Amino acid sequence: MVKSEQLYEGKAKKIYSVSSSDDLVWVEFKNSLTAFNGEKKAEMINKGRFNCHITSILFKWLEKKGINSHFHERVSDIEMVCQKVKIIPLEVVVRNILAGSTAKKFRIEEGSPLEQPLVEFYYKDDSLGDPFISDEQAIMLKAVNNVEQLSVLKQKALEVNIILKKIFEDIGIDLIDFKLEFGLDSKGEILLADEITPDTCRLWDKKTGERMDKDRFRRDMGQVMEFYEDVFQRLKTFEEKNK
Repeated sequence: MVKSEQLYEGKAKKIYSVSSSDDLVWVEFKNSLTAFNGEKKAEMINKGRFNCHITSILFKWLEKKGINSHFHERVSDIEMVCQKVKIIPLEVVVRNILAGSTAKKFRIEEGSPLEQPLVEFYYKDDSLGDPFISDEQAIMLKAVNNVEQLSVLKQKALEVNIILKKIFEDIGIDLIDFKLEFGLDSKGEILLADEITPDTCRLWDKKTGERMDKDRFRRDMGQVMEFYEDVFQRLKTFEEKNK
């Protein structure tokens, strides 16, 4: 396989075509780190490497557990080849513990556990700030075709949550919340897509409560890449123990 022309560049990744296949894309992880809808920006050495490896480990494990994704293979420290999909313009957020803006919005103490996971949809549109939307609004905007597709997204997100919580539990990390994206392949099958990284998850160390995710950048806490690397090293150990 050979990387060909650039198709798209986002805040965290570049997407290229693959010269030998119309069904695959080449994904390159960048060292860019952004927050607050791109208003805060920085370049972090090794960020692309850590996130590429973390995503590869998690997607491969999810595949073993029956969650189909666009992941095909990792081809370098910062690149992976994926199935081409049409991204569904919804961010699917799963919350296990209230934190960040949601805790603030409802004036609930950050770190408060939920009795059951909360699944939310956000409309993928940078110009609108990726707003929260209801099921009915998602259908109105034609982000999905019907209620059934929304139900599939919710169910898949909850299945991913069960698996991810167990992985992070095993490596001493609480999975607070996370964002998923899904896409449709050429046959119309819904596949897990994008990435799962400290950019898209809130991760707190079980013993110390230390943030191990992008909140360190959002809140100017420092040592951002040191904690990304810690997450990567723990997942690498998990992968090696569970081959």
